[in-house]
Amino acid sequence: MKRYLVIGNPINHSLSPELHNHWIKQNGLDAIYEKKKLNNNDLADLILSVKEENINGVNVTVPFKNAIIPYLDELSNEAKKTRSVNTIYLKNKKVIGHNTDIEGFEKAIQKINFNLKNKKIFILGAGGVVPSIIYASIKMGFSEIMISNRTERKAEEVKNIFNNIKLVNWGETPDFDVIINATSLGLNQSDKINLNFNKVGKNKLFYDVIYNPSETNFLKSGKKLGNKCENGKLMFIYQAFSAFKLWHGIEPSINDATLKLLDR
Repeated sequence: MKRYLVIGNPINHSLSPELHNHWIKQNGLDAIYEKKKLNNNDLADLILSVKEENINGVNVTVPFKNAIIPYLDELSNEAKKTRSVNTIYLKNKKVIGHNTDIEGFEKAIQKINFNLKNKKIFILGAGGVVPSIIYASIKMGFSEIMISNRTERKAEEVKNIFNNIKLVNWGETPDFDVIINATSLGLNQSDKINLNFNKVGKNKLFYDVIYNPSETNFLKSGKKLGNKCENGKLMFIYQAFSAFKLWHGIEPSINDATLKLLDR
């Protein structure tokens, strides 16, 4: 039996096992997908397990998308450009780091029929998924990308990858067409992003990378003000779709049953 993992810290909120095991069963594969909470000092042993084929594939979530890179043998072009890895596999005895978050975000935005061309995008956060969102937004023809992070140093690190983005002080709310919460604020129902959105107007897109819970306080705020609101469920599904295809050589089905798996 092949074994696959999603690693993170925290990891309890992840619904990756529900999704991947659904597809594994649907396609009659002899495999299992589990989740595991790790610390930084566990990463070397994890990669050794992949090399020894005790683990056949790994998804990577917060806070390891950057931290895992030094332990890998090679990076795909997408991982190199974003310095972010969310999918790991073994090829020719080398452990490869890949990034399916780019495709996940791009397909999710296309699916909700929102055109990013010439739009101003304001991203909250500077964690591992942010470079993927920026890279996908560049591909989709943004006019301006702004980011804001509670720790300014981390925002500067993202700017070192994409020097054409603009940094905004945490707590400020610039003019935008799309605002994306890429922080972990919202994983707990009590979490609130203390920004004033009262003057942003209507018909903007409030997008939250978080998909569990399905409606964060950030999205509730956007909805009350008359804006379009989307959580990260479709991005999550499409990045998982790409990882599944990479590991198994099969395109899993995405339908109503798939979407209902993630309704929590």
